[in-house]
Amino acid sequence: MTSGEAELTTTEDKTAKARLISGPGMLLVWFYGVMVVGAVSRSVYQIATDFDRAPLAYALSAVAGVVYGFITYSLVRGGERARRAALVCCAAELAGVLTVGTWTLVDPSAFPDSTVWSDYGLGYVFIPVLLPLTALYWLRRARATVTP
Repeated sequence: MTSGEAELTTTEDKTAKARLISGPGMLLVWFYGVMVVGAVSRSVYQIATDFDRAPLAYALSAVAGVVYGFITYSLVRGGERARRAALVCCAAELAGVLTVGTWTLVDPSAFPDSTVWSDYGLGYVFIPVLLPLTALYWLRRARATVTP
């Protein structure tokens, strides 16, 4: 490979990575960043002060925060591998929201306190269910513009 080809590949890589956070992608990064702060701070406080009251709920909120953090990192990192990783995480996030949301409606006694994903994210204005749907759409759409 010549230096010109290497330079072109580097430029293409930077362009591909930047595309995940351009336009609507930047809004997704912002929303996921806010959700990281909300979920992590909530779970850390609850785990530190009252873990015995609802360990499953507080642990699920911590897991949600970690998932949000990984998705945020993947969107910022960019590139095809990061896009695919974010796609898988968003699908897992959506499955978690739907599972926990349904579980909290069917058996409210299983969760003495709410999680980030309780009632499909009612406590967070339904952002936990809308965010992965939007991100999945964006990431599938970005596939055409991101080079492998």
